[in-house]
Amino acid sequence: MSPDGAEALRRTIEDVLLGGGRHWTRHDIGERTGVGPERTAQIWRALGFPLVEDDVRAFTDGDVDALRAGERLIAAGIITEESEALMARALGHHLSRLAEWQVHTLWAWLNRGRETPLTQTELASKAAVLLAEMELLQQHVWRRHFAAYTGQVIATAQADAARKETPGAVPPPDGTVPPGEGLHVQDLAVGFTDMVGYTRMTRGLDSTELVKVLDRFESLTGDVVAEGRGRVVKTIGDEVLFVCESASTAADIALELTARAEGEKRLPHVRTGLAHGPVIGRFGDVYGAAVNIAARLTAVARPDTVLVNTALAGELSGQDAYELKVLRPVSVRGYHRLRPVLLRPAAASRGRSR
Repeated sequence: MSPDGAEALRRTIEDVLLGGGRHWTRHDIGERTGVGPERTAQIWRALGFPLVEDDVRAFTDGDVDALRAGERLIAAGIITEESEALMARALGHHLSRLAEWQVHTLWAWLNRGRETPLTQTELASKAAVLLAEMELLQQHVWRRHFAAYTGQVIATAQADAARKETPGAVPPPDGTVPPGEGLHVQDLAVGFTDMVGYTRMTRGLDSTELVKVLDRFESLTGDVVAEGRGRVVKTIGDEVLFVCESASTAADIALELTARAEGEKRLPHVRTGLAHGPVIGRFGDVYGAAVNIAARLTAVARPDTVLVNTALAGELSGQDAYELKVLRPVSVRGYHRLRPVLLRPAAASRGRSR
């Protein structure tokens, strides 16, 4: 394809995706939205796009509408000017990964088995149809997750209200949400699971085989966490981070991950670290000592084992489904005497699983 043809194709696709061409400069969108140039630059960078010169017509009507929507959220008190860039960064991070995967998948599908490339008209027509289908699917999944998390928040609020009405009840951890910050604090169980020997294994695999391993790992961990009523926070190559509302839920997920991975010939062994404690949730990610401890425990765990911190072990203490064995303290980054506890299913459970 010639450079002129490639540029024409790019513009055609942009018109379909963005609902029109790039008509406006940064000054233009500032006049239309009331958002100053410094803030528009900050938001643009936060979304993951490189800055352009002020006199370049790089912005569309859709960009103007998006900025206006942000201003309406600020006016309603849902977010603040300070947290607007943080929200944009979270959106850009998650959606850019989705867009990259979708583009490569669609491009391969559009050109599969074709001796001649699609014309601009054919490509624009197919893109318009596929875009509508993908938007419908994405919106539906987002709404389902929104409904699910709304239900969780309402249930937590009801439980907190009932606890406050109970004489002598211990107050829950601070779960307030500062206005516009997208932040909350909650006691959670945090888990990291990774593939043992992943780096060494990758040296002997070609790209196709490596993708199959990663796909299988993500499918297995995603299925087990969802079935166990946990939530996958993120997957980074050979490692998955998940959270659960209770220690027993996290323990069951970790043990199930170990058992299923042992039966997978295409996967190496896995290991898991779990910790329980206050967790800061912010724009879809999690932070706090419990997250750090879970990661450190994973790093020192042996293949096919689950290590937990003493706080999570205390939550499981006395439950017949688990065996807990306190191990010697270890020195890891940030924690000089971290005491792991080995978690295993009870002997009766192990016997039934054979």
